[in-house]
Amino acid sequence: MINSKSFLVKNLINEKKIQQIPTRQGFGEGLVEAGKKDERVVVLCADISDSTKAGMFRDAFPKRFVECGIAEQNMMGLAVGLALSGKIPFVSTYAVFCPGVNWSQIRVLVGQNNANVKITGAHAGISVGPDGMSHQALEDIALMRCLPGMIVIAPCDSIETKKATLAAAQYKGPVYLRFTREATPVFTTEKTPFKIGKAEIFREGKDATIIGCGPLLYNAMIAAEKLAKEKIDVQIINSHTIKPLDEKTILEAAKKTGAIVTVEEHQIIGGLGSAVAEFLTTSLPAGRQVPIEMVGMQDKWGESGQPDELLKKFKMDVPAIIAAVKKVLKRK
Repeated sequence: MINSKSFLVKNLINEKKIQQIPTRQGFGEGLVEAGKKDERVVVLCADISDSTKAGMFRDAFPKRFVECGIAEQNMMGLAVGLALSGKIPFVSTYAVFCPGVNWSQIRVLVGQNNANVKITGAHAGISVGPDGMSHQALEDIALMRCLPGMIVIAPCDSIETKKATLAAAQYKGPVYLRFTREATPVFTTEKTPFKIGKAEIFREGKDATIIGCGPLLYNAMIAAEKLAKEKIDVQIINSHTIKPLDEKTILEAAKKTGAIVTVEEHQIIGGLGSAVAEFLTTSLPAGRQVPIEMVGMQDKWGESGQPDELLKKFKMDVPAIIAAVKKVLKRK
């Protein structure tokens, strides 16, 4: 890999051989490990434990697993009761149902009590594919990051998802973890640092900065490699934690490269791009402006299709990221 931090990410030169694993697999593995470390960890699920991989915890610790059925609002109330009783509950279902269906319960019961509940939304993003718009959560980051005290994390691959799950179990307070459905490239390593609220620079560069979260960060890495062949040097930041944002790292990147592209599998309204723009608007020195382009869902509804087809149609694939970088450079 050109100019990259090799201890952080795997070599991407041979793309065809890179391992593909769903991020939710890392969630299941993380749950089991968290359960071994702390007997207070319990898991609640809304009738889809095999799909979300919460079933891995069920099989390991059946007495600490609660099948709530298709009753997401009731499940959240039960989770808050367990949290206030000293347990560490993880709530598991699809993101369109949680936070989509039970946002009011999250707001009132979890939020106002600052309850130690770990909320997980699986099958998020357009890459859910054939299930279509009804099951493609593209608004969940916006719903959760506006809640006071809520931590919001979107891991980039299965290894990072496992680390995020373990970190969430140890964190005191409400956390939202976002996972995708499809198998996606595993490009971080066991040595890649992970800390809530701390972004990682995956690639150094001086011309522009791509700030991304979730599996689309892999597309950003490939885009940066292709741009390097055109003598465009792009920095890549893994902002896995959307809230709290790593303001120090992002501000330094904006001052260094003077051009920002955000990449996320979410509506650009209210997501990572919005968070970065809000921060930079109020934090750059007087008279300093840094152009920003946002790669993500452009205020549209999803639809059925294969994941790669949808990413291409809605301009979240590698060519779209390359185009966004070139566009932002023209505005620099």
